[in-house]
Amino acid sequence: MAIEPVLFLMCIAEVKGFPMTTKLSTRREFLHASATTAAGAALLARPHTASALSLKNAANERIVTGHIGVGGQGRFHFDTLLRNPRVQIAAAADVDSQKLNDAKQRAAQNNVTIDTYTDYRELLERPDIDAIVIGTPDHWHALNAIHAMEEGKDVYCEKPLTLTIAESKAMVATARRLGRVCQMGTQQRSDWWFRHACELVRNGRIGYVNRCVCFIGENPQSDWLPNEAPPSHLDWDMWLGPAPWREYHGGIHPASFRFYRDYSGGTLTDWGVHLFDIAQWGLGKDDTSPRKIEAEGEMYDVNMFEYPRTMHIQYNYADTVLEWSQDNSKTWEEGQGYGTKFYGSEADLFVNRGGYWIHPKKDKKIDEHLGPKDTRLYDSPGHLEDFFDCMYSRKKPICDVAIGHRATAISHLGNIAYRLKRPVYYNPEEEQFVTDEAANKLLIKPMRAPWRLS
Repeated sequence: MAIEPVLFLMCIAEVKGFPMTTKLSTRREFLHASATTAAGAALLARPHTASALSLKNAANERIVTGHIGVGGQGRFHFDTLLRNPRVQIAAAADVDSQKLNDAKQRAAQNNVTIDTYTDYRELLERPDIDAIVIGTPDHWHALNAIHAMEEGKDVYCEKPLTLTIAESKAMVATARRLGRVCQMGTQQRSDWWFRHACELVRNGRIGYVNRCVCFIGENPQSDWLPNEAPPSHLDWDMWLGPAPWREYHGGIHPASFRFYRDYSGGTLTDWGVHLFDIAQWGLGKDDTSPRKIEAEGEMYDVNMFEYPRTMHIQYNYADTVLEWSQDNSKTWEEGQGYGTKFYGSEADLFVNRGGYWIHPKKDKKIDEHLGPKDTRLYDSPGHLEDFFDCMYSRKKPICDVAIGHRATAISHLGNIAYRLKRPVYYNPEEEQFVTDEAANKLLIKPMRAPWRLS
């Protein structure tokens, strides 16, 4: 998900434990307070364009999409949907004019004409757009998505869902309040072997599971780079948006933003959300969070990036232990550099994007066949296709915003425990730390004026 948008949003959404006050930042300044009030009322009363899609017309009606962020993963989604016959891309927004021009040229090569915007609020004002595809840096996700939903759009948002737990709670609250369809881009849920592996775990085929490990390689290292003038094609101030001001250097944009706390959560939020999402699915814990989190890691001697080289995290649920491992000296599955591994009393099961493998214990034969009486999980036709189907049915997609919120929260909880250098105790029902003011302060991050989350 490389890339970046621009200004933004907001509404008033009450999130349990975190009142989120947001103000819609429009391109126009209202002359009178009464006009502002009227405009806000009109926004809430505006017909939801995507809700007008109907199953009756699904075969003939094309879904009109707008794209915020068209670099990195945003570019991948843009190019994929250019070739999707059920979709009409209408517009794209980006604060990097080079990426925006590239997107317009690729659209033209596919006989598609799009409008482009440097200010994504202009894109969201268009009543013809049904769905927004968000491929911006993490620190923009909440603002992009909430603003889009307030404008009556359904949202497909790349992972991780948000920069903080408070922000993703606000996204869930907004989606529920407005009845929006909101899918997080953890595409592994839509691959059959991940589903089948999780079904085998859920049906007890590998026995009782009380441990699961998610692992990947270490965080990267970079020597210090000097500040420099941003490239002429990039609006750096708008790229930063709600993040604190800092000078530009090439170690941040376009992709390495993931290793700075102001914009992302390192590999733990980049890849961790994918791996934790499958762990939660297999363990049947999509609607909850761990209760105790302990983390440790080792920093590089010299590193411009802000996350440690190695990370080891233990998450304790009421009945299960989930572990995170970033350590190149450890081997969790022979020949595999990343994945999710379930440890059962009868067998271990490992799954990643290459497939799944079962390792029986004591030569026990594992029945991998699932019948009509077994627990079956959501069978997705494809991650984007599932999102589009749900736009018509108004059902929750396979990685609904609430599921995405819980998977993302695991990563944030690990980073919080690491920063505090001590165990932390979390209440998954209240979604706050237990009598821990220092930890609770890290559930939310102040935004640079004029943006705020309070």
